[in-house]
Amino acid sequence: MIEKQEISIQEAMIFSHRIGQLSKALWKSVERDWQEWLKPFDLNINEHHILSIAYHLDGSSISDIAKFGVMHVSTAFNFSKKLESRSLLTFSKKENDKRNTYVQLTKEGEQLLKETWKHYSPGRDSVLKASMPIRDLYGKFPEFTEMMCVIKGLYGEDFMEIFQKSFSKLESEFSRDQVEEENRPNPL
Repeated sequence: MIEKQEISIQEAMIFSHRIGQLSKALWKSVERDWQEWLKPFDLNINEHHILSIAYHLDGSSISDIAKFGVMHVSTAFNFSKKLESRSLLTFSKKENDKRNTYVQLTKEGEQLLKETWKHYSPGRDSVLKASMPIRDLYGKFPEFTEMMCVIKGLYGEDFMEIFQKSFSKLESEFSRDQVEEENRPNPL
């Protein structure tokens, strides 16, 4: 068994400050690019995130959306209500679970989400562009293994399962779309 090592106040503070500063800088770029991407669709980041989570979880509770969207339950509920008023989500209760409110994407919500994906532009993604020298040098993007372990420690195993599931579903969605695109008759 590995013995736990003591950590100095200085080491702890430097680590905490470093992770805080780096994540704030990274988030600021992600947030700016995400908002710019969504402008034509009259969506904000929280609304887009809720649509994505509802799509990946295929019927989820407001609590699940809050947890996996890393937002307060009231934020998840209020933005979900806005999406419902636009006919992008529906609300329901389950017969065996009257305490939780569940959301489901409507056809319109799924179409809008997929439309946003079609309009994603790698050329306008500053974090992607900043990561390209690493990809060019090593043949792959930066890995997040250690950071994912930290996130797992903060949010738990079920968070990481949903995280992995959502990206697997997204990959298969894009693979299916690529096959369909390749099999379309050439109009020329």
